[in-house]
Amino acid sequence: MGLDPRALDEAALAFLAERHVGTLTTTRPDGSPHVCAIAFTWDDDAKLARLITSDGSTKVRNVEAGTAGGPAARAVVAQVDGPRWLALEGPARVVRDPDAISEAVRRHGQRFKVPSENPHRVAIEIAVDRILGRAATS
Repeated sequence: MGLDPRALDEAALAFLAERHVGTLTTTRPDGSPHVCAIAFTWDDDAKLARLITSDGSTKVRNVEAGTAGGPAARAVVAQVDGPRWLALEGPARVVRDPDAISEAVRRHGQRFKVPSENPHRVAIEIAVDRILGRAATS
């Protein structure tokens, strides 16, 4: 079921605030999907899904390869809890701005736990324009 990212209901917002491990799907240069376990946060005001990672990781390389000289790479973050699931999709970008990384770390610490220091940390931001799933249990 498609949901409007600009008008998520309380069930969806609550589900996106709960502590759940999710997945990130990016596209490899050969076009095949790369899926990995991640922790992400949702910024309802900005309609952004954010995650933190190390620079040079496969997910970072995939996002940057998808944006080089063409349209923005698309990515999907998803989480599942029994019958509830949401998949948030949109153009992705790697962020190296210290303030943006600090904001991603702050949000990560609120939803999960404060991460250890990482001098190679970057953030990936997904400007969500499509959401599939269902957040309510009934």
